[in-house]
Amino acid sequence: MDLRTEISEFLRTRRARITPQQAGLSTGGGRRVPGLRREEVAVLASISVDWYVRIERGNLTGVSDEVLDALAAALQLDDAEAAHLHDLARAARSSTRRPDTRATRPTLRPGLQTTVQSSDNCAAGVLLRRWRNRRGLSQLELASRANTSARHISFIETGRARPSLAVLTRLVEHLDVPFRERNALFVAAGFAPAFPETPLSDPSMESLSAELDRLMDIHDPNPKLVHDSLYNVVTANRSLFALISGVADHLLEPPINTMRLALHPEGLAPRIHNFPQWRVHLLGQMERQIAISGSAALADLYEEVSAHPVTGGGPVEPAADASYALPLLIEWEGRQLSFVTMLTTFNTPLDVTVSELAIETFLPAGPETAAVLRDMLDEVGPAERGPGSR
Repeated sequence: MDLRTEISEFLRTRRARITPQQAGLSTGGGRRVPGLRREEVAVLASISVDWYVRIERGNLTGVSDEVLDALAAALQLDDAEAAHLHDLARAARSSTRRPDTRATRPTLRPGLQTTVQSSDNCAAGVLLRRWRNRRGLSQLELASRANTSARHISFIETGRARPSLAVLTRLVEHLDVPFRERNALFVAAGFAPAFPETPLSDPSMESLSAELDRLMDIHDPNPKLVHDSLYNVVTANRSLFALISGVADHLLEPPINTMRLALHPEGLAPRIHNFPQWRVHLLGQMERQIAISGSAALADLYEEVSAHPVTGGGPVEPAADASYALPLLIEWEGRQLSFVTMLTTFNTPLDVTVSELAIETFLPAGPETAAVLRDMLDEVGPAERGPGSR
């Protein structure tokens, strides 16, 4: 028996022996087999039906330990069976693993790996349970905050009740679900998306785009940029483009990605004097955003940029002018510049695009850097809007 067949047989037989009553599910009518259906196992394990079907077909590649534990609980496996399931997963990973010649890099923590499960084809109840688990709330805690009952939330999560739009809106607000994922949850529940997603190039966004460009210009000579939820540059000022001049051309192709720009060995990485510390800061920032948003695309970007080698020496003492924050120590034309950075977001967005924008400002950490920035701006010449993603 090959490995895929063994995995499939193991999961199928364990699913068949658990009755809906044992799993705490209502039976309904028309059941042709006494065991659980695949979609019921998926609901109990808080994963999509498509994903569980793939797993039961014998594909355990890329399945995290947390998901394996959730499946073990859903199938009510004993300790020996749960250990065997993990053994099968390790064997599946070993059979598909290729030699890795890249530099040692951090990978997403298991908790974040389960965070970035796809929302595609998931029932509203599955998505709701996933967001509740991400926020670390019990059904009772969420019910108390959203003015509903724990029983009703349980029925929604297991597919036994369809939430009203009003109840669902309260639940996602108290779970602080990002706008993009709120739309996905509303659609899964049979409702229209609640928030538009309007490109900044749309005529209705003309005034906002103009104000963002004006904001960039008035902050010269301090470098400043706007990026979206994937760290793609939307717009930036002259000083920013002067600062990043000299990096590889492929990193300046639209959309410019700030994480690739900072961490790629052909980007700014060789010029950042405290690169090991700055790299830890950037990767930590991405991890926090992944935990908040559950974005699979952001997790993919994290895996990509964290694979780049670490350059630079040991710890660097913070500049005296920036003892209050970790500075970015970066070389420009033979001179070391020192910055502290500040992120700003929109406080009351009503559009997905706007909700995902962030404005990053590079403030000089001392008078020497401020003087160099003034000279740098004089060398750049007339204002030119650099390449962005809009």
